[in-house]
Amino acid sequence: MSRRYDCSDPVERSRGIGEAASAVRRGDLVVLPTDTVYGVGADAFTPSAVQALLDAKGRGRDMPPPVLVGSVRAATALVEDLGTYGQDLIDEFWPGALTIVCRANQNLLWDLGETKGTVAVRMPMHELAVELLKETGPLAVSSANLSGRPAARTAAEAEEMLGDSVAAYLDGGPSGAGEASTIVDLTGPVPRLLRAGAIPDYKIRAVVGVLLTDEDEKDDEPDAVSPVDLRKTAEPAADGKAEEKAAAAPDDANVRLRKDVTDDTAD
Repeated sequence: MSRRYDCSDPVERSRGIGEAASAVRRGDLVVLPTDTVYGVGADAFTPSAVQALLDAKGRGRDMPPPVLVGSVRAATALVEDLGTYGQDLIDEFWPGALTIVCRANQNLLWDLGETKGTVAVRMPMHELAVELLKETGPLAVSSANLSGRPAARTAAEAEEMLGDSVAAYLDGGPSGAGEASTIVDLTGPVPRLLRAGAIPDYKIRAVVGVLLTDEDEKDDEPDAVSPVDLRKTAEPAADGKAEEKAAAAPDDANVRLRKDVTDDTAD
């Protein structure tokens, strides 16, 4: 049986964080507010919990969730390296609404789904979320909604969709402005915008200099099918994000990656 905790009350907040942390350790799901929308989270290192998250949303393993962390140190432990621009982006925008896609640390024993060796990571700018993350460690987190439904901006909206599949709901009031995080792929030699979001691309360019987009690819390949059409011919659409390998040159992997990240709004 799930329970919602009103975190505007200090006693309820403390109890809720404790119960949510215990639920994560048991392999159960929790719902938490972030600076973008509400997210549903599970222990990133418990494969059965990650699968339960995907099942609750009605998603497959081809749409693995991103990972939220409570510190930069936790993020760097999850990736092989941050590339040329990762640290600069973190210094400028974390905590905040920027998700970076990096190559995952190959020594970690986890299973987020079909990630193609990458992981999408973000540190949210939300006190309650960070407090929970520091208790639990990295959480696999996706938007708190059923696949194809709008992302929840309140705990009540999340509970209406996810019900008893979630053990604990942390109610922190309306969450953020409802705009998704900006996602930047750092696995290639040049940063690539995978999803426009809360942080405008001109601010990203001010840090990295060059930022590739779908429009750049259309300019480079005038005779190619548009990225929208390519996405329609790739894997079936679903909400969420597959942190797949993305190289600098446009190819099938890039098409799938851009398709998968465009709809997930929790990270």
